[in-house]
Amino acid sequence: MAQTIGELARRTGCKVQTIRYYETVGMMPPPVRSAGNQRLYDRAAVDRLGFIRHGRELGFSLTTIRELLALADDPERSCTEADRIAKLRLAEVEGRIARLEALRRELRRMIRQCRGERISDCRVIEVLSSYDHEQCLTDHHDTDSAAR
Repeated sequence: MAQTIGELARRTGCKVQTIRYYETVGMMPPPVRSAGNQRLYDRAAVDRLGFIRHGRELGFSLTTIRELLALADDPERSCTEADRIAKLRLAEVEGRIARLEALRRELRRMIRQCRGERISDCRVIEVLSSYDHEQCLTDHHDTDSAAR
C-alpha cells in the first residue's frame, strides 16, 4: 500500500523536510509519483527510512549510514565491513562513556571537598578557576564540547 510523504512522516516520526533531504542526497530512492504528482512510498521506502533513522539514533553519521545502506543493498556480500563499522562506533561510545565517568568522578570530588561555607573557600569555584586543569585528578575534559 502506497503512502504519501505526510503519512510516511507521521508513521516514522521523521519530518517531511528530512525525508526530502534524504531523497536529495540519494539516501532514499526517488519515490513514484501519483497522477497528481504526489510522492508515494512503498514498504521498501518505509523500511529504508527506518534503517536511516535507527542508524541516526545509534549515533552513526550520515556518511556511515550511506556506507551501511550500500552494504545492505548487497545481501550476498560478507558482513565483515558492517562489523568493522559497528566496532568503530562502539569504540567511540566506550571512549565517550569513559570520559563521562571521569567527569562524574571529578564533579563528585569537587562537591565532596566543598565545605559549603564562603565562595572564597569554595572548592567548586577553585577547581573551575584552575583553567590549566591543575586541580583536576584526570583528563576528563571533552575538547569537542568545550569548544561549543
